[in-house]
Amino acid sequence: MHDSMANPPDPSPHVSIHGNAVPLPVPDCWCSIHYYELNKPVGVPFLANSSKISIVVDGFTDPSQQQDRFSLGHLSNPSRDSTINRARKHIGRGMRVVYVGGEVFVECLSEASLFVQSRYANAINHVHPSTVCKLTKTQNMRVFNNVWLAGDLTGAVDQGYDAVNNLVSHCHFRVSFVKGWGSGYRRQEVTSTPCWIEVTLHSPLQWIDNVLLQMHPDHQPPSSTS
Repeated sequence: MHDSMANPPDPSPHVSIHGNAVPLPVPDCWCSIHYYELNKPVGVPFLANSSKISIVVDGFTDPSQQQDRFSLGHLSNPSRDSTINRARKHIGRGMRVVYVGGEVFVECLSEASLFVQSRYANAINHVHPSTVCKLTKTQNMRVFNNVWLAGDLTGAVDQGYDAVNNLVSHCHFRVSFVKGWGSGYRRQEVTSTPCWIEVTLHSPLQWIDNVLLQMHPDHQPPSSTS
């Protein structure tokens, strides 16, 4: 399930509803990254500016507040225990998230493994939706593709509002540092891992909102980006 970041597809697909094209929106921030320790959110979400297509998430203490780097080392948590502290020490160079050509990739930069759960990647690879993929240093995998979503949106429009709204859950993916979870691991839920992130993709979520508004212009859908 590890893919090359070369030869990206057309980044500007659209969905047609009643003859009207609904294009992929381009928000100011293409993703937000939420950091957790067990089931507790820690710190404030990191917002990735759309001008920064490559974001590094690492375990270092970085006081410079760089726009393309989310350093977890300086984040404090009064309830942090020794298990979490040990895991955080191994995050090191962490990972890179890249948005290029309408696709999102995760790359492992750390000496310790990453564990990635992406519903879209799992669907494309015909495995169970909850499957967790292990990445070791220098390995990468494709976790999202706008063309995939365009195809799914087109099919879902014919099935109705709920089918479109159900695609919201596909626009997030989770990454645990150091410790895995799920089938074959002692920890069954990501909220049992010491340190992990959830990445929310803003552009596809806003696209889903726009499609829902085209389908039901008299009803404001709940914001999928909230």
